[in-house]
Amino acid sequence: MSSFIHQLDQPTTFDLYARHVSPGKVQFFQSAGLAFAMGKRAGPFFWDQTGEKRLIDCHTNGGVFSLGHRHPEIIAALRASLDELDIGNHHLISEQRSRLAAKLASLAPPGLTLTVFGVGGGEATDLAIKVARGVTGRQSIVSASGGYHGHTGFAIAAGDAKFFERSGPRLPGFVQVPFGDLEALAATVDDQTAAVILETIPATLGMPIPPPDYLPGVRALCDQRGALLILDEVQAGLGRTGQLWACQHFDIAPDVMVLGKGLSGGVYPMSATLLRADLVAYFEPDPFVHISTFGGAEVGCPVALRVLEITSDPAFLAHVTAIAGLFQQGFAELSTRHGALVRLRQLGMMMGIELIDPQLGLLFSRLSFEHGLFTVYAYNDPRVVQFMPPLIIDQPLAAEILDRVEATLTSLEQMIGL
Repeated sequence: MSSFIHQLDQPTTFDLYARHVSPGKVQFFQSAGLAFAMGKRAGPFFWDQTGEKRLIDCHTNGGVFSLGHRHPEIIAALRASLDELDIGNHHLISEQRSRLAAKLASLAPPGLTLTVFGVGGGEATDLAIKVARGVTGRQSIVSASGGYHGHTGFAIAAGDAKFFERSGPRLPGFVQVPFGDLEALAATVDDQTAAVILETIPATLGMPIPPPDYLPGVRALCDQRGALLILDEVQAGLGRTGQLWACQHFDIAPDVMVLGKGLSGGVYPMSATLLRADLVAYFEPDPFVHISTFGGAEVGCPVALRVLEITSDPAFLAHVTAIAGLFQQGFAELSTRHGALVRLRQLGMMMGIELIDPQLGLLFSRLSFEHGLFTVYAYNDPRVVQFMPPLIIDQPLAAEILDRVEATLTSLEQMIGL
């Protein structure tokens, strides 16, 4: 028996969680019919605490588990690292951070040669905004309505109001415009704009795929107005779209790029803020102006390095594109048979299942749970179910997932009388 799983029964786990962690989450999941505590996990699957119910992970925690749960090569990297390394000291020069940063520079969009490491995506976004303001001397930050960049100070101010409004108004200097609307952006970005920050594909907004000319237009507008372009690829990066970086589909390079989630391999927290070389000016008066005690922890660097080696392999990216093609074809067929399904929003395996009504997102997630899939609806557009299976799945499992999606749609339509 595992030393860590099954020490408690599931009712006891729920009771302790409600009393000591989050009563609201327990109430939500129980009321939604999703009473589930995570137990064993491996590859594209995880089981409940009892070991009786298995789910195919089609959410991957926003891409954290893009390589599946406990990928053997990632686990091996961490185990080997633990034989020699610990957190390290963030004040000191580090061989491990040097190697990881050099690898990122070799793979990053053109010009992004400097990396500052963090623990989570919010921290990495905070630094991106600090650098933009510090280097440009401007204060305005423009982001997309309904976007999401994390729950820390500047990151939360760049996101949707629902994430911060209980603790007060939005921080000064932050303004939002609709994603994909270049005219609205042009009317907002001015000579006081330090940066435009966008998710290349906004997951929490329901995976809207930008028109082909949108991001190149944003890039040109930032250049014209002297603002920096920050791209958040925390969810869209690391091979999710069939390219290593989603911005490659649009033939642009940002001035700053934010990474996280999947960089961890699902086993050791790691995020990164990639910067254009000249933006090192922010740190020149005082190289200790920004610190992160656990950012780029040395014991986690070999894990992130192995993630980069796997996800940048052309054969791996070709596999992602091939599996994405199966889902594209499968959903095209499903749309002819199911009236609840509008379409699949898709760039590679960054996908959103668009339904006919905002009330159906949560219902789809609950019913897919009953049919053996774990999905989560998009928080800022509940018509859309986030659909991000692990990138390592094979053709038979992709076909099985499509069968389970069809069963979910059938149950959904029976329930609503469609």
